[in-house]
Amino acid sequence: MEKANGKIIKGVGGLYEVYVEDLGPVECRAKGILRYNGIRPLIGDDVRITILDREKRIGNLDEVLLRRNSLIRPAVANVDQAMIVFAMRDPEPHLNLLDRFLILMNREHVKVVICFNKTDKAKEGEIEHLRSIYSGSGCEMCFVEAKNPETMQQVYEILRDRTTVLAGPSGVGKSTIMNFAQPKACMETGGLSEKIQRGKNTTRHSQLNYVTKNTYLCDTPGFSSLYLPEDMEASELAAEYPEFRRYEGMCRFPDCVHRKEPDCAVKNAVASGEIASERYESYQLLHDELLNRKRW
Repeated sequence: MEKANGKIIKGVGGLYEVYVEDLGPVECRAKGILRYNGIRPLIGDDVRITILDREKRIGNLDEVLLRRNSLIRPAVANVDQAMIVFAMRDPEPHLNLLDRFLILMNREHVKVVICFNKTDKAKEGEIEHLRSIYSGSGCEMCFVEAKNPETMQQVYEILRDRTTVLAGPSGVGKSTIMNFAQPKACMETGGLSEKIQRGKNTTRHSQLNYVTKNTYLCDTPGFSSLYLPEDMEASELAAEYPEFRRYEGMCRFPDCVHRKEPDCAVKNAVASGEIASERYESYQLLHDELLNRKRW
């Protein structure tokens, strides 16, 4: 029987769609040995399969190959990068929510690309302002109009040869970006609720969409809130802000958390404009949240 390597792009009810490069999606059942060994296949897993019927594209999932990484939300493996999408307007960008996402991905060692969509609705100077806020975050940034093919070409280049998770609030244009990269994905796009100015959540499950060779996109359900990791301590938060690292060891106190301590190099950098005040304000809010979190 024919053996092949592929990538899981969908899993529902014990059945898995495995994309094989020269064949397309193959419907597979996982062998019992995987369940016996406590192995739960995830979308994004590179796998070894047996093709039982090439014409009908039916096979068995024999082996899950070594994972480079895996995320919990969404449950996806072997992620090369995450593209977090926010809109310039409708809905307004929620920067504290963006910062939470950066922290979550940084702790998973996943590269983040920040994508601001709907640039046609940006006010004068707004793009430059957002760029300055996140210039020290270590993230690649792009500003696009998802319905304009010319601006979307840079997004396509960022996605090429990578497995990318698309994430962000509802209504910011994730599905439009997906449709541009892979029209066959046929993602439903929804307008904003006039009443609450939030996007209608049009993505209800996570799956990988094949774009081109070695290029996959995972569109995820939109979210309006994110919680920091349960095991995260307030003392660990500063390390999640790359802008703060260059001032490490320069504060008066070696255990400085950059709040009320005198002679704090980070606070001085905020005052001089070297660190964006918006990022520091976000840090303060998240630090208070971690300090006040109930420990059960």
